[in-house]
Amino acid sequence: MFKTLLQKTGAALLRASGQNNNIKLNASFEGASRGRRLGNWGLSLSGPNTHLTDSLTTLRNRSREVIRNNPHAKSAIESYVANMVGIGIKPRFKLQGQNDIKEQIQLLWNRWVMEADADGQMDFYGLQSLVARSTMESGEVLVRFRQRRVADGLCVPLQLQVIEADHLDAVTETISRGGNPIRMGVEFNRTGQRVAYHMSREHPGEMNISSTAKIRVPASEVLHIYRVLRPGQVRGIPWLAAVLVRLHELDQYEDAELVRKKFAAMITAFVTQSLDEDEDGLGKDEGEDAQGTDLRGIQPGAIHYLEPGEGVELSQPPETGGATLQWVQQQLRDIAAGIGVTYEQMTGDLSGVNYTSIRAGLLEFRRRVEMLQRQLLIFQLCRGVAERWLDTAVLSGVIKIPGYFENRHTYLNIDWRPPRWQHVEPLKDIQADILENRAGYIPRSNKVAERGLDVEDVDKQFKEDKDREESMDLFFDTNPSKLNRSGALQQGVNQPIDESDNSDLEEDEDESDGETQEVA
Repeated sequence: MFKTLLQKTGAALLRASGQNNNIKLNASFEGASRGRRLGNWGLSLSGPNTHLTDSLTTLRNRSREVIRNNPHAKSAIESYVANMVGIGIKPRFKLQGQNDIKEQIQLLWNRWVMEADADGQMDFYGLQSLVARSTMESGEVLVRFRQRRVADGLCVPLQLQVIEADHLDAVTETISRGGNPIRMGVEFNRTGQRVAYHMSREHPGEMNISSTAKIRVPASEVLHIYRVLRPGQVRGIPWLAAVLVRLHELDQYEDAELVRKKFAAMITAFVTQSLDEDEDGLGKDEGEDAQGTDLRGIQPGAIHYLEPGEGVELSQPPETGGATLQWVQQQLRDIAAGIGVTYEQMTGDLSGVNYTSIRAGLLEFRRRVEMLQRQLLIFQLCRGVAERWLDTAVLSGVIKIPGYFENRHTYLNIDWRPPRWQHVEPLKDIQADILENRAGYIPRSNKVAERGLDVEDVDKQFKEDKDREESMDLFFDTNPSKLNRSGALQQGVNQPIDESDNSDLEEDEDESDGETQEVA
């Protein structure tokens, strides 16, 4: 009896389990269904580095090829670099009550900027542009600190070397001599921290490579710059990865359309001859006309004589006109969205925009650029460079800062300022800034900083201008203590009098005499 009861209970449980499974299947998300329509789409389970191991080199090479040859891809990258870096992301050292040391550090930095490049081709802000461009194109870039000798004559014995990510080994995982795992050229310790980079001495893609040896560079000597899109991601992904196929296919389509238009514009005549009885039509090579001219490369204005019995049939594809233009524009909009720029920035086509639409697009793009400036260039590049630079300057004795290492965080409190945004409509934007400042929402120093300037430098320049103007008796409406916005003198300001012109004084004297006589 117990056995029978157990069998009935088991059957009931199985039926309940089947019903629950049906409920789960019926209540599942459509995006997770595995029917005939979706098949095996998106079922691959992989970590953040599995696909990179097999695809990174191909993605990087194709990304570079597209940027070299596709004008839209090149324009998108140039737009990003111009907005992210511009003339440079510059530091302002924030030291309260230590103006002398602050000025010394700032002047020393301005000198070192010109000597920062180990190759001597650009200044530090040029290196910022190179790093940004390489990160977008290749997905990542390496910056290596090059310590120099004091005798080398540099103001600070430190330079930077920008290295392409191709130098890093792409092997999935090996073990270093110290027993640490090496994943895709990056060595980690047991706690998961980066301790070294294993890279080639020379670029593996160069023609004449004298050495293929790998060197181990400590992680403290390298800045690895890339966008982290997944936790645990070791290497960077080219920014064009999502649109590479579309860019390539659209490029091929436009080439085919260009050739079709070119061929249709050629005026070519084909002459068919009658076959005489004593001629057999032989004696010519395939692809040539009766005169021996190659028919495979038709030229404008050519006249080709065909053999008797031969004819030429050309394909007549339909004219698409405006439909082609609309389709191409839509593809370019999709590509621009995939890259993260606006369609107008990538193509330069401003035919369909107005003030509202262009402003909305620019505001969204600038918000994305500000995020990348802070999280990518400033945090991964500028911060590390400034720390190493100031440490080197103090240790080498170039600058004397008492108690620096005890209060290092104080001296490394730096405000990195990207170049200011150009106004879409200057008058409206400046009026909005004035209203915000007068309402007390934003300090004047913040508005000055948004323009890439330092409020202390601006105030000092204003003071110098004001003193010089007053010493020369100059009056401008930029000085509110002298003139108002309408250009009239403020009350209590004495205007210089031209003694050569006394007509006004004479009239005043006559009027005063008349008033005196009338009173008498």
